[in-house]
Amino acid sequence: MSVQKRTHQIEKLARVYDDEIGPVWGSRFGRLLLRDLAIPERGQVLDISCGTGTPTVELLRRMSDGSRIIAIDASSAMLDVARRKVEGLGPLGKKGVFFRTESPIPRLSFASDVYDVVVCNLGLGEMPDVPAALRDFARVTKLGGQLRCTLPLVGTFTELHDIYREVLGKHDRTEAQARLEAHLATYPTAEQCEQWLRDAGLEPSVEVEEFSLLFKSSREFFFAPVIEFGPLPAWKAIAGTGQELQDVFWYIKESIDAYYAGRPFVVTVKAACLAGRKVAAVAAPAAVSPPPERVAVGTVAGADADGIEEISAVTQLPDEPEGEDDGTVDVPLDAFTDGKPRPPHL
Repeated sequence: MSVQKRTHQIEKLARVYDDEIGPVWGSRFGRLLLRDLAIPERGQVLDISCGTGTPTVELLRRMSDGSRIIAIDASSAMLDVARRKVEGLGPLGKKGVFFRTESPIPRLSFASDVYDVVVCNLGLGEMPDVPAALRDFARVTKLGGQLRCTLPLVGTFTELHDIYREVLGKHDRTEAQARLEAHLATYPTAEQCEQWLRDAGLEPSVEVEEFSLLFKSSREFFFAPVIEFGPLPAWKAIAGTGQELQDVFWYIKESIDAYYAGRPFVVTVKAACLAGRKVAAVAAPAAVSPPPERVAVGTVAGADADGIEEISAVTQLPDEPEGEDDGTVDVPLDAFTDGKPRPPHL
């Protein structure tokens, strides 16, 4: 996840996320992330992949004077939304919060053993190696400090996955079946999460909460931003390309509407909060050159151990400039969502 270049599409996604995805997805995980979380006096907090800042704002409400929060995200468009939220808080927004356009991949740029609290709401799903990411998050956490991350567990979207598996089996799509099973294997169990926390030198605790998303029809399901900008691209990649893709999703749509005729299509989400207190030192990984697209943020005079200077209450650290439109256009969903799906070609 490199720093994202600003385009109209990225800016639109930031607005859509905050208006339509965050309230039904990110906020549900965020409440689990922050449940019973206490920030120590003059605590140092790192919010990784902060998005549009919903957890960030709640963290500010729990901070005492003298505390500080660093909020990072790979998308400057997302950070702009978060920054406006903080600036609109009045006196509360005058606390020490600093925004920084930065990706946690391949590793965090911060020094080891700096933060009392490290949080990451739904950012783990974007990491190429989740156990390695947790070890890096633990590295920057102080001994005795807390690390909390959220992600969906195995069993999430199980209703759609069951229909998908049935469709592929009925039509002998063996290669797609193998891709589906590989995709499902990326959802961890609670036991796997506990082991990842132990391996990162943390006393583990995994809290699981289940909730449901309701849709009136298959069309509403596939057009919902939480699906379109969430798991849909991965589901499409499983099906294949071209007519094969169209055929598979035509059958999935037909199955949803047949099985759930006259009632909502309900899908399950199994949300997990991975929490741990750091009880062992974590060795810093070997130095890694930053990815080419990363915005370099140098240490400034008077900066503290993690290279960030206390310069104002609400600060945008050196950020990428807004670029010209690169011609990127919004790509519509494939024909299977046009309301009149084509019959499959067999």
